[in-house]
Amino acid sequence: MTLFSKIIVGEIPCYKIAESDFFLAFLDIFPAVPGHTLVIPKVETDRLFDLPESYLKGILVFAKPIAKAIQNAFNADRVNIITIGFEVPHAHIHLLPMNTMHDMNLFPGKKKASDEELKTVQEKIIKLL
Repeated sequence: MTLFSKIIVGEIPCYKIAESDFFLAFLDIFPAVPGHTLVIPKVETDRLFDLPESYLKGILVFAKPIAKAIQNAFNADRVNIITIGFEVPHAHIHLLPMNTMHDMNLFPGKKKASDEELKTVQEKIIKLL
């Protein structure tokens, strides 16, 4: 069972942003920038493009209002989608509020956000959903 599957079933807590029967969105605890959110399918599949077509279509539809809320909450020029997928073998997308290309630092060296920082970000996004 992957780390994300454990989050889905509640074995590991998360800062949940939104949830449906098929997807879960929660804050990255090592954010590149405040508002960095992960969107995952509730089916455990390693590679994004191995997901069934309904999940591929659905993940963007699910993510759209979340991205708009993140963009407004952080006054970002845009919210970009990044798919890397090596750190956890469970398909997922990163939603990043960005104003410049430098907001995309997903590499080691990112610092873990405090519980207080994550709670503040979570409330700010949810308020705009």
